[in-house]
Amino acid sequence: MNKIRFKFRPGGMRSAGMRLFQAAALAGVLMLAIPASAGDLRAVKSRVPLGYPEIAKRMRIEGEVRIEVTVDAEGKVTGVKTISGNRTLSSAAEDAARKWKFEPGPGSATVNVALTFALAQWPGRAGSPTRGQR
Repeated sequence: MNKIRFKFRPGGMRSAGMRLFQAAALAGVLMLAIPASAGDLRAVKSRVPLGYPEIAKRMRIEGEVRIEVTVDAEGKVTGVKTISGNRTLSSAAEDAARKWKFEPGPGSATVNVALTFALAQWPGRAGSPTRGQR
């Protein structure tokens, strides 16, 4: 039978850790040096106001919804996808974004948008008594 023998060098693990650290540092520097794509810089030409879902008002759900909007060369929205956020709020965010118009550009682009839903921004908040409801 063959025997396998391992030899450990005193500084072996330390140098491997150092190489790993150097590679991670280089990757971090490269990520910062690469500019964002120009397609993400499309300006919104016309924006439809957000509608706050009635069920979200009643349940007092607030928060941020991040969506990814795909825009064609003419500035029309061709696709909307929720990246993160509450599902109850995301449908309202997607519906509003589908009606937006963007500045025309050279080809299609993907734009990431963050929309904030806060009950303080909408009048007639659910849960607060109005006249005649006491």
